[in-house]
Amino acid sequence: MAYNLLKGKKGIIFGALDEKSIAWKVAEMAHEEGAEFTLSNTQTAMRFGEINQLAEKCSATIIPADATSTADLTRVFEESMNIFGGKVDFVLHSIGMSLNVRKKRVYNDLNHDFFMKTLDISAISFHKMLQVANKLDAINEWGSVVALSYIAAQRTLYGYNDMADAKALLESIARSFGYIYGREKRIRINTISQSPTKTTAGSGVKGIDGLMDFTDRMSPLGNATADECAGYCITLFSDLTRKVTMQNLFHDGGFSSMGMSLKAMNMYNKSMSCDCDDVEENIVED
Repeated sequence: MAYNLLKGKKGIIFGALDEKSIAWKVAEMAHEEGAEFTLSNTQTAMRFGEINQLAEKCSATIIPADATSTADLTRVFEESMNIFGGKVDFVLHSIGMSLNVRKKRVYNDLNHDFFMKTLDISAISFHKMLQVANKLDAINEWGSVVALSYIAAQRTLYGYNDMADAKALLESIARSFGYIYGREKRIRINTISQSPTKTTAGSGVKGIDGLMDFTDRMSPLGNATADECAGYCITLFSDLTRKVTMQNLFHDGGFSSMGMSLKAMNMYNKSMSCDCDDVEENIVED
C-alpha cells in the first residue's frame, strides 16, 4: 500500500544492481510513493546487472559513475539537477565491495591494496558524495541522505573482514557531515544498520547462511528483509523524520539489543549434547 510519502520529491539512488539489491527495492518503493529519481552505478555493474529494467519500470534516468571518482559524482549531481530542474530531496548510498572478502583473505592476512580499495569504495565514496553535494548545494533544505551499514561496525562478526572497518568509517562520516549539513542547511544524514541480507554482494560473505540463521534466532522479530529495509529508507526520506539526523539506526528485528535468545540457547544446548568426539572431529576437519 502506497501513502504518497515522497510525492513531489526528487532523489538519487546509488547502488541498484539487481532484484536482490536493497537499493533496487528502495527505488521500486520510492517510485510507488510518488518520487522521481535518477539511478547510478558503475559501468561494470550495469553490464552484469539489470538496472535498465528498473529504470524503465520507474521512469528513471541512469547516470553511470564510479562512486570513488569526484568528477563522476559531480556529473551525477549536476545531471540530476538538470533533469529535475533543481535540487534533490534525498540520496541513497548503497555501495560496498571488498576484494579481500571475495578472495577469502582472512583479517590477519589482508592484502592492504585491497583494504584501501575496500575503504575507498565502501566508505570514502560516501564522504566524496556528501562533499560534492555540499559544494554544488545540490540538496534541498530538510533533505535526507541515507547510507546502508551493518552491526559489524560495532561488533566483531566472523567473516565480515575489512568491510567491518569500512562500515565503522561510513558511520563516522555520517555523524561528522550530519553536524555540518544540519547546522548549515537543515539536511539529515543517517545510516541504517540492516540485518544480514542475502543480496548479490552479501552472498559473498563467508558463512552467510549460518549467520542469517543465527541472527534470525536471536532477533525477537526475526531478520529484517530487503523489502522491509526499503520501507525504512522511505520513512527517512519523508517529512515524517525531519528531526532525525546523525544516527545509526538499527533495523534488525532487535538483534542489536540481544545477548541470548531462547531459540539460540536451545540450538546451542542441542550442539552441547552431541558426542564430544564428533564435535572435535568436525572442528579438525573445518
